[in-house]
Amino acid sequence: METLHPAGAAVTPDELEELEEIVQDELPAYLEDLATLVNIDCGSYTKAGVDKVGSWTAGFMERLGAQVEIHAHATLGDTVVGTFSGRRGAPRALLIGHLDTVFPEGTAAERPLRIDAGIARGPGVTDMKSGLLAGLYAILALISLGETDDDTTGPASGAAREPRGELPFERLVFVANPDEEIGSISSTPVIRELALASDVCFVLECARANGDIVSARKGTVDLRLTVHGRAAHAGVEPEKGRNAILAAAHQVIELQALNGRWPGVTLNVGVVRGGTRPNVVAEETVLEVDLRATSAASLAEAEAAVRQIAATTAVADTHVTIEETARHQPMERLERSVRLIEHAQAIAGRLGFELADASTGGASDANTTAGLGVPTLDGLGPIGGNDHSPSEYLEVDSIVPRTTLLAGLLLAVGRDPLVGSWRPHRA
Repeated sequence: METLHPAGAAVTPDELEELEEIVQDELPAYLEDLATLVNIDCGSYTKAGVDKVGSWTAGFMERLGAQVEIHAHATLGDTVVGTFSGRRGAPRALLIGHLDTVFPEGTAAERPLRIDAGIARGPGVTDMKSGLLAGLYAILALISLGETDDDTTGPASGAAREPRGELPFERLVFVANPDEEIGSISSTPVIRELALASDVCFVLECARANGDIVSARKGTVDLRLTVHGRAAHAGVEPEKGRNAILAAAHQVIELQALNGRWPGVTLNVGVVRGGTRPNVVAEETVLEVDLRATSAASLAEAEAAVRQIAATTAVADTHVTIEETARHQPMERLERSVRLIEHAQAIAGRLGFELADASTGGASDANTTAGLGVPTLDGLGPIGGNDHSPSEYLEVDSIVPRTTLLAGLLLAVGRDPLVGSWRPHRA
């Protein structure tokens, strides 16, 4: 039977205070680095920009003592993997942050980072440049633990401290993902392989606007339904045509009616494309469908219902083909993830703030790791909101406490013998 130790107890008051002091001292460098990263155009399909952020991240990790491996991609950004070695026999941890944003080229010049009244704004400031930096600076704080004031001349621009301490993990792997915003197309195989060799995973998306971390996310399946009809002259011989738009309209009504059939399941037909000209009976119509569910079971049931609807059409001699374009398994609140939540809440309480965990409808790389059965927490970046919009913001005052929380959480989890016992018995 697994023996329970008090959550957060392995981190001493002096250590937590020192971690907070280190992060506070590094705040000017953090903000300088935040400006550097936010002011780079790095939309998912802007390979040069994503790779520029990736190269910067790789350099930071190398200065902290990581062995860095680059998984190159021809058209998307390269996946950057930094591996930090620590104490033999300790747990293995995986950190994931992403390099890309949703914004087109030119956005950084139009809306560079600005800070006003304690609020930072700019493309990707919370989603997720601040989270990426929180992970890097949390590691910096951990390896700086135990230094004296004379051990460093102070940060010049991030990672100026020399690595001195030993991480509480046998191995801590940091994945900088180049394509999370488009479903982690190229990076998922890398993440899956590393997750299966890890005991815990922490994903660095921003905290919810109210400060909550994330312990569960809906799973998503993106489907493209193509309705095939028959073209004909709409005025001369319409009877020879089979209108794909009409057939698609019936499909949309049936698909949208799936909402509410299962708790936590949502379906949205978000894109409809069909036809060529008003005087041509439409030969083809495409429906792009977003399907989300809180559990693997309900996601499977809802997807089966979508495919059943597509198997029959309301217009004779038409048919539907289905293509899956993206998939994230639900991030369900695993039993062992509760232990990670307890550590996070205990550390937060000692830092002077309350912390709750929440479920959210958006997907992230945490869906992949939790779907593999790896205990996972998400939302461990600083507090912000309005992601994917011009009003995206970051609460600057949240940087120090949330980065300290992450560092303290890593220290507590790495020292937890309960977590250390999970590897041979992962459910």
